[in-house]
Amino acid sequence: MRGCLQSVRWLTSALWQPRPLASRLPSRFFNTSAPRNAQTRKPVSDLEQRIAAIPIERFRNFCIVAHVDHGKSTLSDRLLELTGTIQPGANKQVLDKLDVERERGITVKAQTCTMVYNHNGEDYLLHLVDTPGHVDFRAEVSRSYASCGGALLLVDASQGVQAQTVANFYLAFAEGLKLVPIINKVDLPSADPERALDQIANTFELDPDSAVLVSAKTGLNVEQLLPTVVDQIPAPVGDHTKPLRMLLVDSWYSSYKGVILLVRIFDGEIRAGDHVVSFVTGLKYYVGEVGIMYPAQTPQTVLRAGQVGYIYFNPAMKRSQEAKVGDTYTKVGSEKLVQPLPGFEEPKAMVFVAAYPVDASDFPHLEDSINQLLLNDRSVTVQKESSEALGAGFRLGFLGTLHCSVFEDRLRQEHGASIIITPPTVPFKIVWKTGKEEVITNPAHFPDEDTLRAKVAELQEPYVLATLTFPEEYLGRAIELCESNRGEQKSLEFFTATQVILKYELPLAQLVDDFFGKLKGSTKGYASLDYEEAGWRRSSIAKLQLLVNKIPVDAVSRVVHTSQAHKLGRQWVTKFKEHVDRQMFEVVIQASLGRSIIARESIKPFRKDVLAKLHAADVTRRKKLLEKQKEGRKRLKAVGNVVIEHKAFQAFLAK
Repeated sequence: MRGCLQSVRWLTSALWQPRPLASRLPSRFFNTSAPRNAQTRKPVSDLEQRIAAIPIERFRNFCIVAHVDHGKSTLSDRLLELTGTIQPGANKQVLDKLDVERERGITVKAQTCTMVYNHNGEDYLLHLVDTPGHVDFRAEVSRSYASCGGALLLVDASQGVQAQTVANFYLAFAEGLKLVPIINKVDLPSADPERALDQIANTFELDPDSAVLVSAKTGLNVEQLLPTVVDQIPAPVGDHTKPLRMLLVDSWYSSYKGVILLVRIFDGEIRAGDHVVSFVTGLKYYVGEVGIMYPAQTPQTVLRAGQVGYIYFNPAMKRSQEAKVGDTYTKVGSEKLVQPLPGFEEPKAMVFVAAYPVDASDFPHLEDSINQLLLNDRSVTVQKESSEALGAGFRLGFLGTLHCSVFEDRLRQEHGASIIITPPTVPFKIVWKTGKEEVITNPAHFPDEDTLRAKVAELQEPYVLATLTFPEEYLGRAIELCESNRGEQKSLEFFTATQVILKYELPLAQLVDDFFGKLKGSTKGYASLDYEEAGWRRSSIAKLQLLVNKIPVDAVSRVVHTSQAHKLGRQWVTKFKEHVDRQMFEVVIQASLGRSIIARESIKPFRKDVLAKLHAADVTRRKKLLEKQKEGRKRLKAVGNVVIEHKAFQAFLAK
């Protein structure tokens, strides 16, 4: 027994011999020379070797700008295939990464991609930005221009120059970009390239001889585009030996890496392990990884002056509010040597909706979902608000109705949110008699009748200058539509024999009320629309409310022009009546404009026949029973609340 115990002791001491401290701790504790957060050395890829050998004189940064649905994303696919970045036919709309973009066939987010192209025996580093065409996403377009030296101005050979082609041209021209005209869809039976070339020459004063005629769908003549880009678009200006000067162009969120930044390097270079500081927030970060979009995120050792790429930090940037789009970054210690770059002027939200979760317990999930989408869509404004009928929710501000619709789709698709969205409203301005001006975005904050009379000098609503382009045959219908929406004509011109440009000043409230859908309907889909802010105007506006048994329903209220209040009020009471259940007493649904009731509907109560057991009774007995029933109903109405199901609001607020 004693021998066995000695054997166990000997084995234990042999197994548990104390080892030196250095052998027990990871090697990183003793590697004092390695920079913090530096990446482990990896063999340099062939792609990285090719990029490292290209001087800045052979960089080309360019974007594609056009009207919505003129073929930007398809053309981007062909260029990526030509440069070997993606396999031919492997994917469609590579740069349209959101589900909503593929569903609707439109670009919502400006997406970027780096390509390496061999021209005359020399490698060129091309950086392409695929921009949205719709007016609501103009902020994405203007940000893209900051990282580019030129633009391909794409025009559909069958549709010709459209409203947003004109708007995007002037944006690019103001930024000083070199513009290369491209005529797309020349393979269509309805294509008329000569007319499109004439429009380019007359509208933009660009040389039609420099235009390239292509079909992005079939690939016809697309190979001529890249030599044109190399020859006509200037190289970016920058010096990789100067201190780092880096512009934050965009950002998005990753569950594993935190906030990822899309950056344009103007001077200097950046590597993993560098210690950088933001000019706007003053916060400092260690760079975890740098890389290029090829077209997916491809890590690199270094990003140099003139390049566009992505970076993320380690420890990660956790809060989206820290990534200020338009911010300048430099290395810690170089703050006084570097002049910050001019940022972007963020557009103001012009369309507001309220969003509530269908189930009140889903509020935290909805808040998280909205915060994640805000990471790569900074133009949305958010305020918390609450409603007696619908509970806690958010008031969201958007650039336009398509912007709002896309955000709603992304909430439902990407985050599985079940939400109720109220009809869109626009901001309005109150000029007080003291001279103070106040912009209000929530109809609930509209002043009451007494305050209006005593303290308010005037009420104003926003106007926009709308530019409509369409074939001449629809001129009458377009003018009729604009006039019926309180428009004021500014100009009417023919820029070809058959195409008309019509300019109207319209109240923004009319524009968000499905004006674009009505315009498309009255012109068989041929019209295009662009708009810009045109200031504030004095207006006769009032708050329209829905009352149920004289109690306002706060979730359903809008500030409207008095000329349209009666029509909208009648629609509201009729529609709401369909969704409210009958009660034991009469329910009165009214629409009020200030103190005036402008529409009314009643829901009759459930009735019990109290005279059923009386056959040939005295008439006074009948009257007594009916009076007793009437008194009972009065008492019930005095203490009873109208029970409105949550689904009634869902059905009423549904489009």
